[in-house]
Amino acid sequence: MYNSIIFDVDGTLIDTEEAVIKGLQKMLETDYGRVVERDRLTFVLGIPGKDSLPQLGIEDVKRAHDRWNHYIHEFFETVKVFDGITDLLEGLKNKKVTAGVVTSKTSQEVIDDFNPFGLTDYMAYTVCSSDTKKHKPNPEPLLKYLEISGADPKKSIYIGDTIYDYQCARDAGIDFGLALWGCINQENIDAKFKFEKPTDILEVIETMK
Repeated sequence: MYNSIIFDVDGTLIDTEEAVIKGLQKMLETDYGRVVERDRLTFVLGIPGKDSLPQLGIEDVKRAHDRWNHYIHEFFETVKVFDGITDLLEGLKNKKVTAGVVTSKTSQEVIDDFNPFGLTDYMAYTVCSSDTKKHKPNPEPLLKYLEISGADPKKSIYIGDTIYDYQCARDAGIDFGLALWGCINQENIDAKFKFEKPTDILEVIETMK
């Protein structure tokens, strides 16, 4: 039975896609005079800004990332918790299953995203971008989580929505569950489980006792 469920954030717990893409579009147009279509920017979802911005030809990454975050907040009304997430987290709490987060977001971004929706108290451990030198798809963030939480990798599963999440889990020796509700592209993601909705995770936990 899994006794440790580790979550990605964007595309898994909360739907930030509109805010992330629209914020990036506004930053590129306002600060760089570039109008970039949405389809050309979806690759940024699920990877750190310091890795995605250079691919857009941005040299001053820190400044651009700060400006991007500024504009994301202008679209915060589009951010929401995916349907079923609260029920899932309550179910895990009732089953005394530890929930935590491994994300490419900064600690402040997690606070900004979680506090308005009351998600913070559900998470026993959090690993953010500043906690490791390497980031997804490298396994270091998940290995760091195992280190600080003491979780057994054989009884842990990482839930995410991108191939970067899958590769991180695979190389850390942890089972991976694909969050289909937030996944844009399933290609080459060999997940142990593919969950249609969040509460399906509770059913897997039950059947694996």
